[in-house]
Amino acid sequence: MGKLLSLLARDESTCCTPKTYDVFLDFENAAPTDLEREVYEEVDHVLRQSEIVLDEIQCYKGAGKEIREAIADPSPECQEKAWNIVIPLVEKLKRCYEHSLELERIVPKLLGQLVGGRLNPTQHLETQQALVKQLAEILEFVLKFDEYKMKTPAIQNDFSYYRRIASRQRLDTAHEMIISTELANRMSLFYAHATPMLKVLSEATSKFVQDNSDNVDNTTETLGTMAKVCLRMLENPKLLAQIEREETHLLLLRVMVGLVILYDHVHPVGAFARGAHVDVKGCVRLLQAQPAVKAEPLLNALRYTTKHLNEDNTPKNIRNLLAA
Repeated sequence: MGKLLSLLARDESTCCTPKTYDVFLDFENAAPTDLEREVYEEVDHVLRQSEIVLDEIQCYKGAGKEIREAIADPSPECQEKAWNIVIPLVEKLKRCYEHSLELERIVPKLLGQLVGGRLNPTQHLETQQALVKQLAEILEFVLKFDEYKMKTPAIQNDFSYYRRIASRQRLDTAHEMIISTELANRMSLFYAHATPMLKVLSEATSKFVQDNSDNVDNTTETLGTMAKVCLRMLENPKLLAQIEREETHLLLLRVMVGLVILYDHVHPVGAFARGAHVDVKGCVRLLQAQPAVKAEPLLNALRYTTKHLNEDNTPKNIRNLLAA
């Protein structure tokens, strides 16, 4: 199960001091227990595919040059050249979209293990390290995918071109279509969203909450507690010293931010209102202390992908803290 956990402790200075979240989440060495194994293996299969999907989206090279040439010169040769370049790209986009459906399917199963029941959120974090690690890896995948997607406008340009040509070709049957009209419509809606994987994750989590109404508070408290634990691991030198790899440090930063964003999408009043079970101010200040190359993408994620930041009940100091 990896390194032993400490319990959530209280500062010893006074009995009224708020909790400190001195828990070590072993994102490097956690292994599933027998009780975790069935769900763990199912999620692990999806996560292995996530690595392939990230490689495809990160290395995505659009067909902008060929499309511009085909528009400027509508000869059969130029049209055929552009089409032959676009088709493999559309197949990649189809695989990414299909992976989002797998994510949508698996998230409620994972949350079902990590929320509610006889254990409180702290006990879930302490005793289900391998599943907590998988939730962290899903959050990291979602943030990375959406970041790459936002940097790649060619994705929507290529797909729009494909749909235009496909629509025309259905009339003359010049080429066999690789995706149905219905699937193309769904993919178009998916890629039209600025952060498509976050949308899938937040909707899957919200649906889990709706389907398990007894666990609404447990779900948001679990997300909030995990965010506070990540923050504390990054703040506490003793906990930070237990992290062996630099990439784990980056994972913690992304997961902390991803949890705040997900909490904000799922909780009725969001992450920024007073009394929320997340420490947004602490997260932002920690990010601002990091090198800009690490911090800016995550600060931008908080600025532009959260749901409630600009609402009236968000304290002014939080809005000022996150001002670009």
